[in-house]
Formats: sequence, C-alpha cells, structure tokens
Amino acid sequence: MSNRNMTALSTIWIKECTRFMRIWVQTLVPPAITMSLYFVIFGKLIGDRIGPIDGSSYMEFIVPGLIMMAVITNSYSNVSSSFFSAKFQRNVEEILVAPVPTWVVIFGFVGGGVARACIIGVIVIFVSTLFIDIQIANYAVIVATILLTSIMFSMAGLINGIYAKNFDDISIIPTFVLTPLTYLGGVFYSASMLEKVFNEFWQGVIQVNPIYHMVNAFRYGFLGSADVNYVVALIILVGFNIVLFAVAYRLLSKGTGIRS
Repeated sequence: MSNRNMTALSTIWIKECTRFMRIWVQTLVPPAITMSLYFVIFGKLIGDRIGPIDGSSYMEFIVPGLIMMAVITNSYSNVSSSFFSAKFQRNVEEILVAPVPTWVVIFGFVGGGVARACIIGVIVIFVSTLFIDIQIANYAVIVATILLTSIMFSMAGLINGIYAKNFDDISIIPTFVLTPLTYLGGVFYSASMLEKVFNEFWQGVIQVNPIYHMVNAFRYGFLGSADVNYVVALIILVGFNIVLFAVAYRLLSKGTGIRS
C-alpha cells in the first residue's frame, strides 16, 4: 500500500471514529442501557423460570447473542447513516474524486463501523460481568466472529447508504429485515427449543438465517458448544463479506446513488 493510500485510509477512518466518539452519549451509552435491561428482564426475571439450556444457565446462554445483536445493529447503523449524511451534505463527492482507489473509501467507512461495533461489544461484555461470571472457551473464535460480523454489516450498511434517497430509507432495512432476522437468530433460544415450537418449514427458514450461524459461532467461543459448526459459520461470514465488498465496490465505482 502506498503512503498516499495509507494516508487517505487513515484520514477517513479517523473521521468516522471521531464522528461517533464526539456524540458518545448517543452512540455508546444507549446500547449499554438497552443490554442492561435485557439482562435484567430476560436473564434474571424470565431466565430463572426457564432454567438451564444445554448445560448453561439462561443468562450465560443469552450473553453471546445479546453482544452479537449490539454489534450487528451498531455496525450497520453507523456506516449507513454516516455515508448517507455525507451524500446529503454533498461532501462525499470530494472523497470519491480524490486520487485514491475505491477500496480505500470502502475500508475507511467500514473501519469506522467496525471500531464502533468492537467498542460497544467490549462495553456489553463489561455490563454482562455485572450479572454473571463470564467463561471464555475460545478467544480466537470470539475475535474472528466479532470482526467478520462487524465488517459484514458495516458493508451492508454502506450499500444501504449508497441506495438511500432520504433519511427514512436508512431505517427500512433495520426495521423490516435486521430486527426479524436477529430475533429469529437464536439469541434467546436453542435449536432444541425449535422442535417444540416451530414446524419443519420454519425450522428450515431459521437454519438459513445467516445471523443464526453468527450468533451460534460466537456462543461457541464463550461456552464451547453451539447448535452449528463454528467453522462453517465462519466460512459463511467470509463468503458474505466477499460478496458485499464486490457489490459495494461496483456501486461506488459506477457512482450509483451519487451521480445523477
């Protein structure tokens, strides 16, 4: 990588990090409060009635899913809102006409989403230690899953920001796609519960949900067991990242949503 590209990449990344750190009360504090409520309501009040799942207490079981839910939501919203704001203020054109490759622009914006997601992941982990003693079975799987997931949803947020024509378009995907997929992604239940509640069709639908595999791979990193093969889940994440990068690269190269 040339010095020019490195300078451009670090500049965009620092700008993105400064953006969400400057308003940390709005970007970092709410997830901590929301997750605390999940821990109290689902972990303590409801969890005691549910009992252990797959050898772990209900609180231990949902912690990885809640962390992953916060990572997914914040990495996506950070990049989608940031890129659309740059379009709305018409300063993204200055970045795109600069003599730097398209991939530098993508990595700069995505890097900001990954940074925010990782910070929030650490915050949620700290909050969870106030309720339970966290046991980690595989650090490598945890790091790989959280990085690949935050990169994937940051790039998905970038694509959303590219296509968005107004601020309402930013909230459509999180509301009607991410939220249902997240709640059907095994955050609050295991595969053994599916057999009692869902018929075979809905079990199949949940199995093809990529978030289901992400959550369970992340859960494997904490508990040492999961409903899916974590290697397959990581391969799925890598595949999605490659596809989304190719899509984002093509859209930015063509100037989709920017050049009229």
